[in-house]
Amino acid sequence: MVRTEDRTRALVDAGIALSSELSLEAVLQKLVETAASLTGAHYAALGVLDPSRTRLERFLTTGVDPETHRAIGDLPTGRGVLGALIRDSVPLRLHDLAEDPRSVGFPPGHPPMRSFLGVPIALRGVAYGNLYLTEKEGGDFTQEDEDAVILLAAQAAVAIENARLYESATRWSAQLESLNAVTSALVGEFDLNKLLELVAGSLRELIDARVTTISLPHGDTARIEAASGDDAGEYLGLTFAPRSKTIRVLERRRSERVDSVLDDPEVDQEAARRFGASAALYVPIVIRDEAMGVLAAYDKLDHDRRFTDEDLRIGRAFAARAAVAIELSQRVNRDALRRVVGAQELERRRLARELHDETGQALTSILLGLRSVEEAPTEEERQAAMVSVRDLVRSTLQDVRQLAVELRPKALDDFGLVAALERLTSTFAEQTGIAVEFEPGAHEEERLPPEIETSLYRIVQESLTNIVKHARAGRVSIVLSRRPGLVSVIVEDDGVGFEPARAREDGLGILGMRERVGLLGGRIAVESRPGAGTTLVAEVPLQ
Repeated sequence: MVRTEDRTRALVDAGIALSSELSLEAVLQKLVETAASLTGAHYAALGVLDPSRTRLERFLTTGVDPETHRAIGDLPTGRGVLGALIRDSVPLRLHDLAEDPRSVGFPPGHPPMRSFLGVPIALRGVAYGNLYLTEKEGGDFTQEDEDAVILLAAQAAVAIENARLYESATRWSAQLESLNAVTSALVGEFDLNKLLELVAGSLRELIDARVTTISLPHGDTARIEAASGDDAGEYLGLTFAPRSKTIRVLERRRSERVDSVLDDPEVDQEAARRFGASAALYVPIVIRDEAMGVLAAYDKLDHDRRFTDEDLRIGRAFAARAAVAIELSQRVNRDALRRVVGAQELERRRLARELHDETGQALTSILLGLRSVEEAPTEEERQAAMVSVRDLVRSTLQDVRQLAVELRPKALDDFGLVAALERLTSTFAEQTGIAVEFEPGAHEEERLPPEIETSLYRIVQESLTNIVKHARAGRVSIVLSRRPGLVSVIVEDDGVGFEPARAREDGLGILGMRERVGLLGGRIAVESRPGAGTTLVAEVPLQ
């Protein structure tokens, strides 16, 4: 029989262990062993309820050797007498477990157990689990045993609550960090695929999902644009049919948890088999009541594959970030398209003006010259008029060819940037009398992506136009260079220069250059000062 002083000392020791031990598992194991020691029980166990408080998620024992554990197999989940204790949450003492009508018996290999004491582990009305003791030495458990175990159960409740509070705080901290990371990325990253991959990956880590995906509308279907998890790359581009769960969630704009994909008639079973999914979570990506996509998760990395209400809450938070990412990307694309269209319209106006003013006037002069030929009174005057008309035709043809070059130089398509710039600089030098030095660099035979070649050509073309209009330069240097992952062009003149801080970039065409290069992820830098010429550097990444 355990003396009262020994019981008190054991309870104090358990309290000290509770405050000094950082591991919840170690604290609970100590409490189980203390309960067995205090009551003289041969076997003791502590069951911890899952968050739903309907079944056991953890079961610690003492008195059962490893060999017997292996023989018993799976640990109990909360049926029979254990289930009654979970439901009723009141202390229970029995003379013989087998005599209780709620008993469901023991599995093969389980040691015999008769006398029983069960005490709920609860704190402030919240049940966390139960302490179980069986096979008391010398007979049945007493009221004194029950009182001592109730005190131990209270200590266990404190330990479990503190551990869950710590886990909850840690989880919230991780959620905030992930949300902050996604929010920060929204500020500086405009690549939609990268943003969606970040959202999918962060969500998967937070809710312990095996796979997460983000699908965007594609006609009357939806297509996976980002995925994270096992074999994520295989899911990219997968489409969902118009009557699939993904499309239904998109139409209803309502989040849904599916505990069993096999039992949900809306789930695309072929896609579910491809994911190897048994449970799923669907969250619509909505902003201002406009459905933009669906964020989905498949199977928790746990014995229970189902998702929880907490997982759903986190999914909604990340879906909101994904909605912002999609809207920002669409807005950036619209603005970029608007700038491109605006620049094209300005170019069309300039070309229309030149056709009207210069080419139109030249053709009018040709018509007048032909009339002079027709009305010439003598053969000599007719020949002179024909020579004049021939010169006008030759000059007009040259202007038209120059206009065609400005529209789209044939050399750029046929031979590449270097050849087109050689032709441009040669023609520029002939027409303006300004000396031009062009250095093509060491990779002149290598072609660049068409959009990069076009942009760099237009930048050099615009720079030369600025030099003629504003610089009053005598020499121009153009250097094309290529380094790993980067191509740049430098245009330098020895003209009068200007004060960059006071100059209007739109008046010099620099604003248009910045926008053109910005669409390719590049940058423009301009250095100038009065009397010292101007240097323009354009850099474009090759990725």
